[in-house]
Amino acid sequence: MEEKTEWSRRTFLGASALGVLGLAGCGSGPAPAPKVDVQVPQALLDQAAPLRGGSVGMLSQKLYSEAANKALDRSLQVFAQATGTTIRNDLVSGDAGDMVAKMDAEVKAGTSRDLAFVSDRRFVGQLHNLGALTDVTDVVTEMKALYGEPATASTKFCVFDGRWFAIPYHFIASGMYLRKDWYAEKGLPLKPYYSWEELRDNALAVSDPAKRRFGWGLTVNRSGDANGFIQNVIDTYGGAIADNTGTKVVFNSPETVAAVTFIGDIYTNPKYQPMLPPGVGSWTDSSNNENWLAGILGLTLNQFSVYADSKTKKNPVYANTHVFNGATGPALDRPLAYGESNSFVVFKGAKNPDLAKLVAKFMVGGSALLGVAKEAPCLVNPSWSKVWDSDPYYTGGDPAFPALREQTRTPLPVTTKTGYAFPQAPSPGEQAALAAYLLTDMMQSVIQGTKPADAVAATHGRIVQIFEQQGYKQ
Repeated sequence: MEEKTEWSRRTFLGASALGVLGLAGCGSGPAPAPKVDVQVPQALLDQAAPLRGGSVGMLSQKLYSEAANKALDRSLQVFAQATGTTIRNDLVSGDAGDMVAKMDAEVKAGTSRDLAFVSDRRFVGQLHNLGALTDVTDVVTEMKALYGEPATASTKFCVFDGRWFAIPYHFIASGMYLRKDWYAEKGLPLKPYYSWEELRDNALAVSDPAKRRFGWGLTVNRSGDANGFIQNVIDTYGGAIADNTGTKVVFNSPETVAAVTFIGDIYTNPKYQPMLPPGVGSWTDSSNNENWLAGILGLTLNQFSVYADSKTKKNPVYANTHVFNGATGPALDRPLAYGESNSFVVFKGAKNPDLAKLVAKFMVGGSALLGVAKEAPCLVNPSWSKVWDSDPYYTGGDPAFPALREQTRTPLPVTTKTGYAFPQAPSPGEQAALAAYLLTDMMQSVIQGTKPADAVAATHGRIVQIFEQQGYKQ
């Protein structure tokens, strides 16, 4: 997720008057030979026949694995060649900050791309609320007949008033990782999940700065990973940003204050200083990946990008990684682990919506997805139930796959003792508040000396302002 503001373009041209397949914008030239022979199914070729000569613009949320980005390019390249179409593909970081505003401005100006894939959990609600998306219920209905049901979480993040506004592409599991060899040295058990307090205490127990071992690899600096960490602790403690309708801010509560107090103590109490890696206060989204792969962390929370990287690059940390579902808190006796999907959206005013939908249908399964999935093991996973059964790789390619598949079928919602049901209704206000990094700003103020109750109250006020900007009067 290194790319922050610049969008890079790759253009794939189908069979043209030049009689060649062009690949422009990649800098270093064509991607290396793919490990998967990508093929376009005959049914899609038939549907694409009337669209020959057409073109689409596509925006891709950049994957952590560069090899996976190249495999995605390869799939688009094959599709363009086979169908005689042109696909212009831009990469963008999901943590660019202004991504939603930029896409919305382009839609309103009539200059937007035809389609994009983005995190449904983070962005689809905002885009829908802005009126930027096309109803794609017809495509999802067709795909259900082919591929079965999508991941349960996508039904919460892509559906509004019973209609689909995003097409699930690939599933991104939530996960936590600890060093099982360090745990074994201290006689600590390996479990499917822990409480947040257990993880804190275990992190301190396995730490040894003299050996460059730091048990706690989580930051509260501005980043998507920090947002996820802080929000998860608040939710498992019984707090929430909004009520279950996603429209009313309920952030300022005793439960949220307790969670913020717990987190703040980790970064301010001298007792826990030995378990904090140097520079953790200024980490970005790639920092915990880099430090985990360097072998100096005992615990981190991340998408499976860090796991995929350790496996594909044969890093010895892979063999010493214990993957688990997450942590519990006082209000919940099971982790909040249901993941999300990168999902395709078709922008309102798309110049070629039929071709855009066809590209999405091609990318979600078969060899198009398999090529990407193999380059990002456990990070890119099928969203659709029957795709999981389409190739032996998904059933036996990694020990983590059975748990990942199970996460796509997690019964939802998960309800806390305080009555909040997760995932809640898609909330553009909540998504905007997270994009503005209000949670990380709050924790920085606590670290600098603000009392947790005061920091929570101030952040509540800022969240209310954002909700009202989104049209939700409080």
